[in-house]
Amino acid sequence: KLLFNNPKFAINEYRRAFSKKLFLKTLQRLIPSLTMDDIKPGRAGVRAMLLNENGDTKDDFRIEYKDKSIHVLNAPSPAATACLAIGDEITNMASQHFKLN
Repeated sequence: KLLFNNPKFAINEYRRAFSKKLFLKTLQRLIPSLTMDDIKPGRAGVRAMLLNENGDTKDDFRIEYKDKSIHVLNAPSPAATACLAIGDEITNMASQHFKLN
């Protein structure tokens, strides 16, 4: 569903993955002074994304309690800027659901 609902996004991601030139061009929007010499080969990661029932992406992370466990959903790298707040929320949920004191 993600691919068919967001074909332009999906195609551009795929193209950048296989074109060093397109990858550099994308990076230069953030850091114009980058050159091809600045890019080094490396392994690609997988970015998990939370989707709704229609296949649209959800932009915010979620923390859910279910079946005696706490799940952090859709916390991509920008969520790291809020990691202490996320940790506080998980601690509060754990204290409440697991009777920790």
